[in-house]
Amino acid sequence: MSLFVVTGAGRGIGLELCRQLRGRGETVVAACRRVEPALAALGSEVVDGVEVTDDAGIARLVAALAGRRVDVLVNNAGILARESLDDLDVDSIRRQFEVNALAPLRVTRALLPNLGEGSKVAILTSRMGSIADNGSGGYYGYRMSKAAVNMAGVSLARDLRGRGIAVLLLHPGMVATEMTGGSGIPVQESAANLIARIDSLGLEQSGTFHHADGQPLPW
Repeated sequence: MSLFVVTGAGRGIGLELCRQLRGRGETVVAACRRVEPALAALGSEVVDGVEVTDDAGIARLVAALAGRRVDVLVNNAGILARESLDDLDVDSIRRQFEVNALAPLRVTRALLPNLGEGSKVAILTSRMGSIADNGSGGYYGYRMSKAAVNMAGVSLARDLRGRGIAVLLLHPGMVATEMTGGSGIPVQESAANLIARIDSLGLEQSGTFHHADGQPLPW
């Protein structure tokens, strides 16, 4: 039995990751801003008030995990806005950088004392952060913030390799959640694929960027 920490666990992919991990007997610490009924029903340990862009919120998670080894940290929390060049909202772009790019780095750094040799860090990013794959433009904040977290993930992989900690950047697919307006594959399928990628992660894959289905993605 391993201890998994999942941020953004209140709904969508994070909630389903917790459900499937609990279903196979893992110990799950679900971090969220507020406890939703569906999350409470899982019976996982829940740490609420975890706003990943806020020092106090991250400190709540650190305190809840004091003295415990974290086998897998899943940086799942994220937001999406739809800026176009004609409707550019700089505050929205800045907020997406805070949540999508800086928060995974902040949370991982804060939990380093809990991570050890053999631990894994998964960062849920997006192929929309791929420069080579951008064929449609737009979505400035989301694309830019995901490209930034990709770079952060690669740096983390380099910095943590000597400690025996592997880091993987994962695109969950286009998933039918509230964030996407219900368009895409079932959240159950995405979560199962993500867990399979995390399970197979070793140092040899650390710092790579993959689709949840296993396909390597271009930067």
